[in-house]
Amino acid sequence: MTELQALARQLREEATPISAHAIEPTGEASFAPPGERAYVLEAVREGYLLHYGESRLLEGHDDDLALLAGDYLYALGIERLAALGDTAAVLVLADLISASAQLHTEGRADELPARWRDAATAVGRST
Repeated sequence: MTELQALARQLREEATPISAHAIEPTGEASFAPPGERAYVLEAVREGYLLHYGESRLLEGHDDDLALLAGDYLYALGIERLAALGDTAAVLVLADLISASAQLHTEGRADELPARWRDAATAVGRST
C-alpha cells in the first residue's frame, strides 16, 4: 500500500465530515521513497491540492469543506513530522505552505513546482 492509499484509508476511517467524501486515490503519489516522511509530504500535498487544485482523495465536497479538509491535512502532516522531532523539517513545510498561499495570491504559482521539489528533498534528508 502506498502512502497516498494509506492516507485515503485514514480519511475514510476517521469519524469526520471528510470521511464521507474520501475515495481511492485518483492520482499518483508525489513523493518517494516510502515511509513516514513520504506520508507527511503526501498529506501536505493533498492539503495544497484541496486549496489550489484538484484533490486526489476527495470527491463530492463543496469549496468550504475543501478548505477545511486542506487545513486538516496540512496540520496532519505537520503534526506527524513534529512527532518525529524534526523541527527543521517542520519549518521547511510551514514555509512551503506559506509560500504557496503567497505565490498563488500574487499570480506566481508557476514558481511552486521548484519550491515543492526543494522542500521534499529537504524533508526527505532531514533527521
